[in-house]
Amino acid sequence: MEKQVQESAEERTFQYQSSLPSLPLPPLDESLSKYLESVKPFLNEEEYQRTEAIVKKFENGIGKELHQKLVERAKTRRNWLEDWWLNVAYLDLRIATQIHCNMGGPAPFIEHYWPSKEGTQIERACINIWHTLKFWELLREEKVPIERSRDDVLDMNQFRMLFNTCKVPGITRDSVCNYFKTATEGECPSHIMVQCRGRVFTFDAIHEGNMLTPPEISRQLTYIQKRCHSEPAGPGVAALTSNERTKWAQIREYLIGLDPKNLAHLEKIQKSVFAICLDDSSPHATPENYTEVTRLGVVGDPTVRWGDKSYNCIFFSNGTSSAFCDHSPFDAMALITMLVYIDRKIIENEGKWKGSDKVRDLPWPEELVFTVDQKVINEIGRTKEIYYEKVSQLEIVSYAFTSFGKALIRKKKLHPDTFVQLALQLAYYKCHGRPGCCYETAMTRRFYHGRTETMRPCTMEAVEWCKSMLDPSASSYERLQLMHAAFAKHNKLRKECENGRGFDRHLLGLLLIAQEQGLPVPELYVDPAFTASGGGGNFILSTSLTGYTRFSGCALPMVDHGYGFFYAIRDDRIVVNCSSWKSCPETNAEVLCRTVFQCFQDILQLTITTQL
Repeated sequence: MEKQVQESAEERTFQYQSSLPSLPLPPLDESLSKYLESVKPFLNEEEYQRTEAIVKKFENGIGKELHQKLVERAKTRRNWLEDWWLNVAYLDLRIATQIHCNMGGPAPFIEHYWPSKEGTQIERACINIWHTLKFWELLREEKVPIERSRDDVLDMNQFRMLFNTCKVPGITRDSVCNYFKTATEGECPSHIMVQCRGRVFTFDAIHEGNMLTPPEISRQLTYIQKRCHSEPAGPGVAALTSNERTKWAQIREYLIGLDPKNLAHLEKIQKSVFAICLDDSSPHATPENYTEVTRLGVVGDPTVRWGDKSYNCIFFSNGTSSAFCDHSPFDAMALITMLVYIDRKIIENEGKWKGSDKVRDLPWPEELVFTVDQKVINEIGRTKEIYYEKVSQLEIVSYAFTSFGKALIRKKKLHPDTFVQLALQLAYYKCHGRPGCCYETAMTRRFYHGRTETMRPCTMEAVEWCKSMLDPSASSYERLQLMHAAFAKHNKLRKECENGRGFDRHLLGLLLIAQEQGLPVPELYVDPAFTASGGGGNFILSTSLTGYTRFSGCALPMVDHGYGFFYAIRDDRIVVNCSSWKSCPETNAEVLCRTVFQCFQDILQLTITTQL
């Protein structure tokens, strides 16, 4: 979706929330026939017939009953999926979500006014923080423009989750605490938290009714940094957020039991507008290669990021920066809207602060000193050890393909997102000699509290085209025809998913109804075809378009033998972030990324050759 932001003085950010359509529930037969189509690339004839029989039996038997119950559920809710999705996709997970689920990405400011430069960390942080707070203020006043896709108003609810939000670990299920309020709803916490060298500080962003200016923020950050650099490092309690969830929940309870002050500190962190991380690293970054800053943004020092905060802004010592977010409360596009706003403001002001240098007599930042004992200190040490061992196995690359971008792809009358997805299918086929089951995020924000639907780009049409590209006897004309068929199929699927006519969330709903009723898991879900095609979170390629802006980001693969593949498409380039696990000998993010770049050229070449 290309963002079309409509400026209007009258419209309020959340004014259409109550009139958005409910999330639709597709007909059962439609979802099942789409599912059958999606498993074809991964099965031989005999396996397919077996799966087809299982699906037919499901459709005429238990599936019909479950669907009816889902229809009843949908009648009483504007979004029948919402609570389930938050729990199943995020809050019920017991793995270390900071590593496996959080998302992060580099700031592109090095491409204009802020190239890497030692000694600029605080100065740039202040300006960035100020613009972030201005966006928070706009949101509180409901002046952030409503987003639209063509003429359709999009749900803006996720923007409420950007600030004053934190996930809290639970023994069996986490919860999301959101303290954000618009100005008309009432008071909203206005302090920000700062992490530096294993210590945590907070200060209020508003003094006597007025927001702190960059020189005033600089005074606060300089005070924190000087103290941290001249005194011993803190215990690094933040590292505990990188633990497995039940373990973190138990330690949190233990911490609270040690001293009631610890609970007050934790609540202060939860309520803070967002988290600032002053990181001592100096990651290398160029407009063509963001690998190091992306890596340190996503899996850097765990003692200076609070993995459960909805937004951590990480400032490195050489003036580069990165975003790092808990994924549960929102998807990347809400964050990117805010970051694009900040980028625009930095450019408008030439990377400088052009206002008053006057600094008021502010209260100094307050340090949140946790009471810890040897048990907690040992646990922090153990957690860091496990964290570093785990992330050492991770390969992340972040490169820009600069030969062409959206402008030329559009000129060839091709959809840029489909272009990248088909290149990825071809690259995976070249690297692995078989089709790769793939998840692409489709956005369902046309509907009330809509988030995402799974789109499955590995279609039979895509596979036929990949085979033709690797078949020396296939003519260019034949390849082009197959490519156009693959493009058309992908575009059709995207449209269906965005309009609430995907099938993955529907299948999930049917399974959850069965579980709620205490029924056995239907055969459809234990059939090997379900997993082979990516069902149950088994997609080998986990992908997302992060939009048509300067911002790109990264998350980790969904499975141990898979890839995370995220990309931003600009007029003149395509920026790709790819992740894989070194512990899997089959996958290699660097090789896949380079192969995708080659496939971009292959597709372009095909369109040129056939025009001659």
